[in-house]
Amino acid sequence: MKIHKEGTGILLAFFSFLFLLNLILFHWGGSCVAFYVSSFISLILFLLILNFFRSPFRRFPFDAEGLVIAPADGTVVVIEETNEYESLRERRIQISIFMSIFNVHANWFPVNGIVKHVSHQNGRFMAAYLPKSSMENERSTVIITTSCGLDILVRQIAGAIARRIVTYAKVGEECRVDEHLGFIKFGSRVDVFIPIDSEVLVEMGQKVTGNQTPLARLKSK
Repeated sequence: MKIHKEGTGILLAFFSFLFLLNLILFHWGGSCVAFYVSSFISLILFLLILNFFRSPFRRFPFDAEGLVIAPADGTVVVIEETNEYESLRERRIQISIFMSIFNVHANWFPVNGIVKHVSHQNGRFMAAYLPKSSMENERSTVIITTSCGLDILVRQIAGAIARRIVTYAKVGEECRVDEHLGFIKFGSRVDVFIPIDSEVLVEMGQKVTGNQTPLARLKSK
């Protein structure tokens, strides 16, 4: 299992802390039971964090032209028409994917194209599944212009636990669906805003897989 580069430092620090803690218990704890219990709990905690930072190798198996692909693993919690006032300033279809701590937290580009805009906004840390988190939580916004001239907005949103959003996208760079857009540490959410005439291919409550599940089909401009 490959570990994402964003988790290397955290995993090393966490492993060192647990190792020292259990070493102290072994030498000065005075109880073998306490050492064995602590070691077992430490192993479970470390495996959970290790699982969180896994980075599976994925390639979208079909032609992605004209499709919007899920940028993250998780559950579809929003499909609605809304006014996107912050960046696009127009009416769009919003599709939101909530990621639990058990999901892969790497994020992929949802379309092929050129990165037009990248910005980061500080904010609150409400639960990511709440509707207001899209505009009030800490977030990073990326707008990609497809080969057809359509602008697709993808927004990484911090959750109640997540306090660090990493975004790799840079303005002017070419991007593809098989590439990582960024990473969000711990529970969080990703929103995608697509043109109002797009054909939505997912349903509320559906489980989606990043870089594998088509979210929508775009109409040619």
